Amino acid sequence: MHGRKSRRNGRVQLPSLEQVEGEKMRLLRRSRYIKTLVTTIASLLVVAAAAVLVATLFLPVLQVAGTSMEPTLNNGDIILLVKTKDFDTGQMIGFRQDGKIILKRVVGGPGDYIIIDEEGNVFVNGEHIEEPYITDKSRGNCDIEFPYQVPDEAYFVMGDHRSVSIDSRNSAVGCIQNDQIIGRVMLRIWPLKAISLIF
Repeated sequence: MHGRKSRRNGRVQLPSLEQVEGEKMRLLRRSRYIKTLVTTIASLLVVAAAAVLVATLFLPVLQVAGTSMEPTLNNGDIILLVKTKDFDTGQMIGFRQDGKIILKRVVGGPGDYIIIDEEGNVFVNGEHIEEPYITDKSRGNCDIEFPYQVPDEAYFVMGDHRSVSIDSRNSAVGCIQNDQIIGRVMLRIWPLKAISLIF
């Protein structure tokens, strides 16, 4: 009867105590279900907002576009950056340029002298640097004169795929200013089979 009055032979029949208790339990369960659902949705929204905030403020997630960082990173890879200005030469960084986020490897810092010979060997302050992360040594698209001194508060950066990368070797890009830098590339998170730390 669910709490309703009914007429039988012209008489009003009230619901039984069991029916009233049953209806009361049904309404209580419904109330608990709605409360649990609202709490769950609110919790998910808070977690999602926190994840977006962390990603925006501390750990930007980017998808690689292009081939300039091959073989270290491939087109379509998804990577995680750590927002920091603390990095060493040889490490990969992300920086803003012309409204885009670009990934390159730091080769030299403020005041360093850079020389790249015809075979693509790189010398920093007169010392040949080992670059195990590259497979094609090339002088690439280079229109600057060597030795080249890196300006103050700037960094000389190059892509790992030297023959195709447009980077600090070309005056159209030049050195990267400190305030352009977002952070250091830390981790490849996609594809799953290639999850790895980036050095």
